[in-house]
Amino acid sequence: MNIDDLDTPTPVIDLDLVEKNVHRAQDYANRHGIALRPHIKTHKLPEFAHLQLRAGACGITCQKIGEAEVMADAGITDILISFNIVGRAKLERLRSLARRVSLKVVADSEAVLRGLSETFSGEMRPLPVLIECDTGAGRCGVATPEAVAALAKLVTELPGLSFRGLMTYPPKHRLPDVAGWLEAARAACRRAGIDVPEISSGGTPDLYHAHEQNMVTEYRPGTYIYSDRSQVAQGHGTLEDCALRIVATVVSRPAEDRCIIDAGSKTLSSDTQGLSGFGHIVEYPQMGIVGLSEEHGHCHVPPGSKGPEVGERVTIIPNHVCVVTNLFDRIPAVRNGRVEAMFTVAARGKVQ
Repeated sequence: MNIDDLDTPTPVIDLDLVEKNVHRAQDYANRHGIALRPHIKTHKLPEFAHLQLRAGACGITCQKIGEAEVMADAGITDILISFNIVGRAKLERLRSLARRVSLKVVADSEAVLRGLSETFSGEMRPLPVLIECDTGAGRCGVATPEAVAALAKLVTELPGLSFRGLMTYPPKHRLPDVAGWLEAARAACRRAGIDVPEISSGGTPDLYHAHEQNMVTEYRPGTYIYSDRSQVAQGHGTLEDCALRIVATVVSRPAEDRCIIDAGSKTLSSDTQGLSGFGHIVEYPQMGIVGLSEEHGHCHVPPGSKGPEVGERVTIIPNHVCVVTNLFDRIPAVRNGRVEAMFTVAARGKVQ
């Protein structure tokens, strides 16, 4: 099957670009002595998780237990869950998963730690825990280096747990601030008599600057495997590096300045990532996807430009590829225009 034989709208993965992106990142990490632990939230495919591991990744990162269970079922044995685990049902699932794979988790409060301890106190192996640090992104994480040391000390005291280090999802393009924060947190832990064997950071925009934080031992990029319009806008590569694209068909030209494609919010998502419009049209870069209905993409055709005709196919680089992945059950993968594989998005919808 050729790419032109695929019905639209459909995402399409370019396998050559995926492999290039994976190996470029791994080669960089190897040169700088950083362990790479890719986040599978972007692709949600066991096949690509195995590709990343074969390239040299030390393990994978998952955000939710459901994702980790899918990856464990596919034979992946080294997993970090980078999300607070709260609630009896999830803790029971976590304990079952830890009996199957080498598992690490994060926590940013005493409440989360005590739940983990109560669940793992009777287990043969203690559960490794990293303290999540808010280094400026304003999401989860402990707010001060001193509070990090206090929680690290609590981990060493609670049964069923072992302290492994620190984890952060840092703000973009603020590496000196993040490095200073993490160094202060490590120093606070050492003053409390606690060694910090691992410091895990992440984020694709700063991936190729990770070595500038010399205390970071591990890096967790996610979007790098595909890239997208928002990553390019933040300085990560170019549009030519984007490995997942949407193929859509023009279904209407109701006016000279407007055309409608068959890709709406249920294909492209409504996530702009702060950008203008809802994606980049490769064949008509002067056009903008200015609005979305559920199944309609509303495109503006600038004055003086021809624009596509009804029935013409266009290729779109999405704003936020991670959300797009989660909208499809299956995604074709191509090489040189030929469909080489049809992947089932096994971890799609695994938000629990």
